[in-house]
Amino acid sequence: MDEVNEGPPNRELYALLNLSPEASDEEIRRAYRQWAQAYHPDKYQAPHMKDIATANFQRICEAYEVLSDPNKRQIYDIYGMEGLTSGLELGAKLDKAEEIKAELDRLRRMKEMQKMSAHFRTSGTILANMSLPHCRNGDGLMRGMSMASEVQSQLSKRNSVAIGGNLAVNGNAGGGVATALLRHEISKVSSIEFMASAGLRALIGVQTTRQLSAHSDATVGLAMSLQDGSLNLSNSWTRQLSETASGHIQLALGPQSSIAVGWRKKDERRSASGEVKFGTSSFDVAAHYTHHLSSKSHGRIAGRIGSSTLEIEIGGGRKVSKFSTVRWLYTIGIQGIIWKFELHRGGQKLIIPILLTRHLDPVFASGALIIPASLYFLLKKFLIKPYYLKRNKQKALENAKKTSAQVQEARATAEKAQQLQQTVANRKRNRQLEAGGLVITRALYGNHVILNKMNSSSATSSESASEVIDVTIPLNFLVSDSGQLKLHEGVKKSGIMGFCDPCPGEPKKLYVEYSYAGNQYKVLVDDYEALSIPRGVPRI
Repeated sequence: MDEVNEGPPNRELYALLNLSPEASDEEIRRAYRQWAQAYHPDKYQAPHMKDIATANFQRICEAYEVLSDPNKRQIYDIYGMEGLTSGLELGAKLDKAEEIKAELDRLRRMKEMQKMSAHFRTSGTILANMSLPHCRNGDGLMRGMSMASEVQSQLSKRNSVAIGGNLAVNGNAGGGVATALLRHEISKVSSIEFMASAGLRALIGVQTTRQLSAHSDATVGLAMSLQDGSLNLSNSWTRQLSETASGHIQLALGPQSSIAVGWRKKDERRSASGEVKFGTSSFDVAAHYTHHLSSKSHGRIAGRIGSSTLEIEIGGGRKVSKFSTVRWLYTIGIQGIIWKFELHRGGQKLIIPILLTRHLDPVFASGALIIPASLYFLLKKFLIKPYYLKRNKQKALENAKKTSAQVQEARATAEKAQQLQQTVANRKRNRQLEAGGLVITRALYGNHVILNKMNSSSATSSESASEVIDVTIPLNFLVSDSGQLKLHEGVKKSGIMGFCDPCPGEPKKLYVEYSYAGNQYKVLVDDYEALSIPRGVPRI
């Protein structure tokens, strides 16, 4: 499987010296001196230790040679080691610092243009309405269909354009609309949009948005219909109520004036929203709640009541691949009993509502909910789940076979590096123990699933030992004299001296247990996440 927490490229040399990618020249020199003193071959008498020190000392010198040279570091940051050994290698064509910088600027601009040209985002929806009552009456299963599509493109850093359209057919009637929108970013806190549409709802309009404060923004829009010349003025205000919640007020003035007040709350596991809307001759109240049961499945309940609407919706969905999600929803209301099937893939949606009956019969309504739900759970338990478990296990075994030799070699290299760190790490540990400072009591790096379980239970099985590596010694080695440990953001931890990647292709985390001032703590961080301890974390 692809590693989902893939981070910034070209950071291995920074990890080797435990440096931030933004490290200054002085910080690079200081880190090199520290590592060179620890790994200098002259410090070791035993032949095997001298060989280990020589190999690691050479790695440190190579990293310092690149990072201490401004030109080489610039090339490495953009193109990695391949850039240093390819066409950008210092030679006759690029023998001056000014020429190298000019070439890098040109290539960087070219890369930005290529990246910008790839910034085309497409989205589309196909809605196919079906009706069993119509089919029984001989009018056919299809009741209507609509299609909508939009293409967005980033023209420059400040300008973007969106072009879209939709077509709808309902019985013997149909129509379509084509729209175009140009967005310009005036500043970091404000933007303006120009829009136009042709078709059933031909209009032109302008809309501007401005951030009023760190937690609120406002939008004002004016549109004119090209059919009857009527004007529509819209205003909306949005405010961040907390880290996970926001509220909004929307006001529309025109032939169909309305006011709406709503809120939205979303975190990692759940999302909820509600809105109350009053129009000239109507009102509408809607709410929904979605709960993520796992990383792949979710449940949903929603309700809506208004002048001409009264319905409750229950259902759920499951992620079937990296980009695809399927969903089944059951709706009961004054319009009847409806099944809705949805397929989401990337920015594309296929939605198929099926009207089962217009009569609200209790027995039929119960069966329409219980039978498909029971069938899904039976299929999930006895067919879908066993299949995915078997497939994932097979993939894991295949991946382990392919990378076993590479992992064994990397583990051996890490263990050799830890042998050289042992003496200094023990000395720092004893010094911190005497002062009541920072002592790393246990540290493991590897498969995120295993370490997530450890963080909850503080226990691990022997079966999972092959997918994690003990890094207690390297972290004690990295503790500063002032009793601080810092690992930098954006740097993959497998590149740190004494670390290795125990499970290539799998997302990884770092789990650390430590003592400080007589108290025990634990912390779990992602592969590219910064770590700075001691800090206020839950005690064990």
